[in-house]
Amino acid sequence: MIVERIRTHTKKEAIEITSIIQKHAEKVKNGIATVFVPHTTAGITINEAYDPAVCEDMLDELVRLIPYSSNYKHLEGNADAHIQASLIGNSVSVIIENGKLVLGRWQGIFFMEFDGPRNREFYIKIIEG
Repeated sequence: MIVERIRTHTKKEAIEITSIIQKHAEKVKNGIATVFVPHTTAGITINEAYDPAVCEDMLDELVRLIPYSSNYKHLEGNADAHIQASLIGNSVSVIIENGKLVLGRWQGIFFMEFDGPRNREFYIKIIEG
């Protein structure tokens, strides 16, 4: 397992991490890369990487759907972040072929922060085959 560390800078943020995962994928010919986020207020997703407005729209819509304040029972002040992270999910798997991640033309892999800024980490597991 590979551990990568990342620093987020705002409360809600999308950070593209495709190049970090690609660097590790180059070490194998074929296989699967699984990326996992071990935090309950952060997530991982694949979406358009060409236009940064896509991630901005995603974050804006998640905030609109799950606002910071509501009648949440969780009293730490980050219930919204837990819900948003659950909706996005905590892992993705990507095929590796000839040392390259198999993604669509516009796709990228994003670390999604919902309760920042924080020092975070994500795990990469590459299964060769």
